[in-house]
Amino acid sequence: MRTIAQINDKIEGNCAVVWTVEELKARVADIGVTQAAKEVDIITTGTFEQMESSGAIMNLGHTDPPVKIRKCWLDGVPAYTGFGAVDLFLGATQVVDYPDNREIPDMEEHRQRGGGHVIEDLIAGKPVNLQALGQVTDCYPRSSFETTITKDRINQFYLFNPRNLYQNFIVGVNGGDRPLYTYLGLLQPKLSNAVYSNPGAISPLINDPELKLVGIGTRIFMGGGIGYIAWEGTQHFPLQKRLPNQTPIGPAATLALIGDAKQMNPKWVRGCYFKNYGPSLMLGVGVPMPVLNEEVVQRCAVQDQDIVAPVVDFAIPRRVRPTFGLVSYAQLKSGRITIDGKLVRVAPLASIFLSRQVAMELKQWIESGKFTLTEPVAPIPMDRSFLPQDLWGSQISLD
Repeated sequence: MRTIAQINDKIEGNCAVVWTVEELKARVADIGVTQAAKEVDIITTGTFEQMESSGAIMNLGHTDPPVKIRKCWLDGVPAYTGFGAVDLFLGATQVVDYPDNREIPDMEEHRQRGGGHVIEDLIAGKPVNLQALGQVTDCYPRSSFETTITKDRINQFYLFNPRNLYQNFIVGVNGGDRPLYTYLGLLQPKLSNAVYSNPGAISPLINDPELKLVGIGTRIFMGGGIGYIAWEGTQHFPLQKRLPNQTPIGPAATLALIGDAKQMNPKWVRGCYFKNYGPSLMLGVGVPMPVLNEEVVQRCAVQDQDIVAPVVDFAIPRRVRPTFGLVSYAQLKSGRITIDGKLVRVAPLASIFLSRQVAMELKQWIESGKFTLTEPVAPIPMDRSFLPQDLWGSQISLD
C-alpha cells in the first residue's frame, strides 16, 4: 500500500495521518482493519518503564597537562574508564561508592542515588562533581584532577543502552513468608501483591511482534530526543513461545538503543531507586509503526485481553522459578488477579499514563514535520536462542 519514502513525503507536506496506537485500536473497533489501513499512515507506540540495562557514554575533553583516566567518580558514582583517556561509561545501576570514604551529610540519601540519577541530573543541566585518578605515562603526565561538569561543558554525551524495550515480561509475586525486595519493587509475602512491568497493548514491540517494521537504524523517540535502534538487545530471545497472534507469552525480543542525551528531557529520563535492590533508570521510548500494508494495522489492533504474561514466584531463589500460569493484560490492568483461588492486588511498574504521553508526543512531532521515518539498514535477528550460564558449569572442573 505504501512505502516509507511515500510516508515521509506526506510528513514533509504536513498531510500524513498519524494515530496513536490506542486511537488505532479504537478506530479498528469502529470501522474495521481494512478501512483503518486506508486512512492512517503512521501509528505511534510508547512506553515509560524501568530500563536498567542503560548507561551514558561521555567524552570530557583533554586537560592540560593531559590525563589518562583510570578511575573516576561522578557525584560519588564510579564510571567505567577502561577505554580512551577521557572517555567514560556511566551505568544506570551503578551505586555510590565515594573514593575516599569521606563523611557525606545525608549519606543514606546518597546511597539511594546511582548512575541513573547522575544521568538525569546531567540531562537536566545540573552540575555534577567529577573526581579522577590517572595512569601516569609520558604522554599523559597528570595523575589526578577534580572539576565540575555539565552537559554543556563536555563533548559527546549520549545514552547507549544494551537492553531496552522488552517485548513482554513477567508478573512477579511472592509465595514465601517474608517480604522480597526485587527489580520489580517490593513483593509482599503470601501472595499479597503482584507487580508487572510492561504496559501491554500499547507497548512498542507488542504491536510489531515479528519485528517486521523495526530494524537497525530505525529512528525512535528516546528520552525526549531522537534516538535509533543500534542492534539486537542483550538477552534477545525472539524464539520465546507465542500465541497464534504471534505475541510472546513471556520475555522475548529486546533492542539496543542509542541517542544524544544533550537533546533529551529529564521528564522522560529519571533516576529511580528500589529499596534493598538498588538504583535504576526510568526511560520513555516511542516507536513509530509505518502503515505499509493492512497487516500492520491487524497487528497493531491487538488488545490487552489478547496478550498474556507468566506469573512468577520470586520466593524460589533459582534462575527458573515456578509459575502460577498465564494472565492477560486485561486482567492485570483491572487491578486484581486470582492465584490459587486467592484475589491478589496488582500494580504496574511502568507508567501507563506516561507511556500514552510518549505516543502522543511522538505523534505531535510527526504531524509538525519534526520527525520523519527511516528505512532499517538491517533486520533484527529472529533466530536467537537464550543460553544460560549454568549450561556449561558441569563441564568445568575447579580442581
